[in-house]
Amino acid sequence: MPSATPTHRTTVIVGKESTGKSELAAALTGRSPVSTNIQGSTIACETYQTRDDTFIDTPGILFRSDTATTRTALAQLQTHETILLVVKATHVDDDLADLLPLVAGKQGLIVVTFWDKVLPSDFTQQVLGRWEQTSQVRFIPVDARHLSQSQRQQILEALQTPAPFPQQWHPIPAGWRIEPAPTLLEHPRWGGLLAILLLLLPAVIAVWVANGVADILDPPIQTRLAPLVDFLSFAPPLLEAILIGRYGLVTMGPLLFVWAVPTVILYALFLGAYKASGLVERITVALHPLLRPFGLSGRDLVRIIMGFGCNVPAAIGTRACSSCYRQTCMSAIAFGSACSYQFGATLGVFSAANLPGLVVPYLGYLTLTTLIYTRLIAPKAARSVYNTLTIERCTFLEMPRWSAIWRETQGTLSQFFTNAIPIFLAIAIVASVLDWFGVITALAGWISPLMGLFGLPPEAALPVILASIRKDGLLLFAEPDTLAVRTPLQILTGVYLAGVLLPCLVTALTIAREQSVRFAVGLMARQAIAAIVFSMLLAWGGNWL
Repeated sequence: MPSATPTHRTTVIVGKESTGKSELAAALTGRSPVSTNIQGSTIACETYQTRDDTFIDTPGILFRSDTATTRTALAQLQTHETILLVVKATHVDDDLADLLPLVAGKQGLIVVTFWDKVLPSDFTQQVLGRWEQTSQVRFIPVDARHLSQSQRQQILEALQTPAPFPQQWHPIPAGWRIEPAPTLLEHPRWGGLLAILLLLLPAVIAVWVANGVADILDPPIQTRLAPLVDFLSFAPPLLEAILIGRYGLVTMGPLLFVWAVPTVILYALFLGAYKASGLVERITVALHPLLRPFGLSGRDLVRIIMGFGCNVPAAIGTRACSSCYRQTCMSAIAFGSACSYQFGATLGVFSAANLPGLVVPYLGYLTLTTLIYTRLIAPKAARSVYNTLTIERCTFLEMPRWSAIWRETQGTLSQFFTNAIPIFLAIAIVASVLDWFGVITALAGWISPLMGLFGLPPEAALPVILASIRKDGLLLFAEPDTLAVRTPLQILTGVYLAGVLLPCLVTALTIAREQSVRFAVGLMARQAIAAIVFSMLLAWGGNWL
């Protein structure tokens, strides 16, 4: 008789943040992990499959918090019976005490990661052996980043006959606790400043380099597209507007791929290096005391800075934020996270005005007003001194591997192309239709008289309207007629108003999908009011000074 085909197993991988769950799932299946060494980088369940096994990698469970990702992980625990519990060797007593009650009555095994951080000795092996004897559950110590073939085989064999987790079992404490070595980021005086500089540096370098690349690539691409534009000019009027009009797909498409994509790639590479090395976690912890009075946590600022590449992945990434902070974090991203379009267009306007130095007061004022805005809208509980840090601990620093950096780049690009690009194409079509019917010009005419409130000329209305749809509409400020006889304060005020008056439609639609349409509409209304007030303060205060 032929041998029976083994039953396909489904195993849920559960553990706290940054325990190496994604690396372990990838090593067991021979796939590249989707997530990297950043707390909260896994924001949805990810499936890894072999012929005989399916591993469901869950987001890290974050204690003392109620993130959407933690709820997702707990839901998987309710659905499946076989659990691969991952605990960190450096804090094994804490992890076991917190996680064992969650898996009581299930079946599986326990993998102890970061075993390379524990000094090997007979004592450490005896501890694991004693736990196995008293619980009847298999303990396998590994370094998830360098899983050996024998360790992989041990785990897969143990899953063939998973042992039940005891209902009530309190392991004798191992007695060790290994903390990572401190760095300058933990300095009480300079740590916060260093953390801010480290976060801003990738955004500035990425946009600067990407703009240089765009300046080189854009002219030849426009030259090659010229025959296509001439051919499409014979299309029916509305179709012509959609394809080659001011917001046409052919007109705006090169700008997207020549300008935004290099920025997103470069920024993802920088951020990937930060994540893979564990540096992001040190920055997060260093910034938390500074941000809590404004209703944000340290991890939220990381999400906001991620928006300098693309706001869509940043908004989706807020799933790993506590519900106490998440809506405030989304509001801060929509208000103060200048994405690749907005930041690049802003630099282009300042350069066209021969005032590149305006980027310094612009970023300073944007940062200041974003903090004030979040302080005003944040719930009282988020600003409380009793709201404990929602990050379990600092991670160990390590030299980032290129494979991990590239994985992060792929993840960001995947979100950019699958979430942002389709919405961009739809918006380009809608904007083209509205422009063809004269709606956008009419709107600009209606608000032109209001520009005087900000010390701006009437022609500034059109860039403000367009930037509320797509942030590259800021580039209209760079046109000679708009820049003529304009003061630095007017340029600064106009760019600021256009940039923060409303989130671009791609961001707004993403937030509506992540939360609700009602929340997105309320966010836009609050942001518009705050932007008008801050812009008037900038215009009037600047004149007074």
